[in-house]
Amino acid sequence: MPTPRKVLRAATRSPRRQEYSSSTRRALAESATALFAARGYAGTSLDEVVAAARVTKGALYHHYGSKLALFEHVVDVAQKDATKQISRRLRSEKDPWARAEIGLRMFLQICQEPTYRRIVMQEAPVALGPERWREVERASAYGLIEQIVSDLFTGLDVPQNLIDTFAVIFYGAIDAAGLYVAAAEDAEAASADVETVIGSVLLGLRNIGGVADPSSEDLTSQS
Repeated sequence: MPTPRKVLRAATRSPRRQEYSSSTRRALAESATALFAARGYAGTSLDEVVAAARVTKGALYHHYGSKLALFEHVVDVAQKDATKQISRRLRSEKDPWARAEIGLRMFLQICQEPTYRRIVMQEAPVALGPERWREVERASAYGLIEQIVSDLFTGLDVPQNLIDTFAVIFYGAIDAAGLYVAAAEDAEAASADVETVIGSVLLGLRNIGGVADPSSEDLTSQS
């Protein structure tokens, strides 16, 4: 039977191991993020990742299993971070139409950030494959889009099935907009064009709902 001293010693070691394990995972993810952003998925080797993280290749395989699994983790973290950024900003805005406009604008800005643009919008669809990429993307972002759309229809006599349909279509439009901006030579100009087009759709929806505010700024004038 273990003595109290041995039990205490083992209990002390356990948190240290967990802390070391967490720091190793973090170092690998951070190193991989920088390399994938600079060189792309195909241009990055695991030897470079472990060298930058100052860990062994065995540690990498222990935590992630493969290069593809590590890359998917990096993509997932980037997308969840983007969703958190947008969600935090939206908490300070009560008007649902303004929330939709702000959410769109922030997403388009994030799509122009070099690391997100390269890893999530350019490399991920190729490395993960379109189907898996969309699964990862949907898991992190669809809930937010669904909530934004639901808020737009609050107080309007619209059947739930039509709200759900619009959420799917709006999500698809946002998804396509991100890819369009990421692929554009002039991402800033492309983003402005996208904001004008989708903003016009939102404005039309608002007018149909009978809640247009004549004093509000027309989104089409922002281009």
